[in-house]
Amino acid sequence: MTNAAADRDVLRRFLLGLAEGMNAASESVDRIGETMQTVTRAYGRDDTDFVVLPTVILIETGEPEQGRVAIRSAINTSFRFDQIAALYRLIEQAKRASIDPLDGINRLNEIGAMRQRYPWFVRVFGHALLTAGLALLLAPTWQGAIIAFGLGALIGLLKLVRSPTLQLVFPVFAAFVCAIAVFLLAPYVEIGDPIRLLIAPLATFLPGGALTTATVELAAGQMVSGASRLVFGLVQLALLSFGILAAGTVVGVDDSTYVPLEASATLPWWVPALGVVLFAIGNYLHFSAPPSTFGWVLLALFVAYAGQAVGAVLVGQAVSGFIGALAMTPVVLWIATLRSGAPSQLTFLPAFWLLVPGAAGLVGLTEAVGTSAGLENFASALTSVMSIALGVLIGTALYRVVHHGAEEIAQFHIEVPAALTEEERPPFWARILPGTPRSFWGGGRSKPRSDAAEKASAPEVG
Repeated sequence: MTNAAADRDVLRRFLLGLAEGMNAASESVDRIGETMQTVTRAYGRDDTDFVVLPTVILIETGEPEQGRVAIRSAINTSFRFDQIAALYRLIEQAKRASIDPLDGINRLNEIGAMRQRYPWFVRVFGHALLTAGLALLLAPTWQGAIIAFGLGALIGLLKLVRSPTLQLVFPVFAAFVCAIAVFLLAPYVEIGDPIRLLIAPLATFLPGGALTTATVELAAGQMVSGASRLVFGLVQLALLSFGILAAGTVVGVDDSTYVPLEASATLPWWVPALGVVLFAIGNYLHFSAPPSTFGWVLLALFVAYAGQAVGAVLVGQAVSGFIGALAMTPVVLWIATLRSGAPSQLTFLPAFWLLVPGAAGLVGLTEAVGTSAGLENFASALTSVMSIALGVLIGTALYRVVHHGAEEIAQFHIEVPAALTEEERPPFWARILPGTPRSFWGGGRSKPRSDAAEKASAPEVG
């Protein structure tokens, strides 16, 4: 293998690793494709094409006649926040071609093998904190927040078990255990709406980010990846709802238990702000976020929550997520451009969970199956998902137009193989002058065409 071929092979593997890492960071496939094109141009390779899906990545390098294709099946993994931050620092280096591809591969392996920043009991405490913070936003009662804290600690402890087989059924088991505890305590403790309280300990299982990313990919024309993520998100919601309904059947709750209940007492005005802060601290500890990113995550969360609160007053609760996402998206993208900022995925994901499109879907799906009047609520939940995705899409478009300008519309064009491409026909004046190529006087000779070109231009005999 020549040095040039070896360099191309190393670059291909580096690009595959970057794309797989962005998949593990829950990035949309259109953003992955744009990033990969930027990286390849930085390394002087304009002959590269990509096909990126949630579970498979294909990269072709070289001219069409001699191109080579590399394929990678994306493993079912997800990065923590510290790994996401390290990955995007590497991507910024790759965009400037300031790192050798071989060194980049070694750095990707180091990112994949990074150890947890905090010990297990700190991560469990972080999960309990984010659960309590979200409970104060969804079902605002002090008793409910305390119960959510305990359930969050239990789920955080169970999540320490790293088994691919158990991970397939763990969301159903977690929903069943949490629902059993909430349904048994509901008659004796004032917890508000039991279904909404259940959302808090199950927050990290909710496919809110997957559903919103799927809708954005569908709007961007990525039909295969968008449809697959949408189906995955809906199946995840169905599994969580099955766990809740199974617990309700075991405990023997009636239909009214699934219907949202009004809180009997209101908490002080500052409780939602406390819930946002606890949610941010919990995310910081549980997902091992770098210390420099905490302030940016907190800013994105407050912007998303404030936008959603304003949207609830202006346009109603069903589409309030649109205002929250529209306000949050430019802020998140702006933070990512700062030298001391945070990667967009690191601030997007907590904001998605705060806007809880998946939580609304779980409430609606549980009520649709458990009661006779839940289909309207489920439709409202799907509307909230669409509104949040639309807010993200419009916010991203506005940010790009302001900072990067409008991009040209892609033109449909197919390259003709070089062996069949004829030379440009010289003008008439060049053919009548002696000594020029293809002159009438025989003074110049054109380069011979390949056999394939001669056969293509030869008249058919028949």
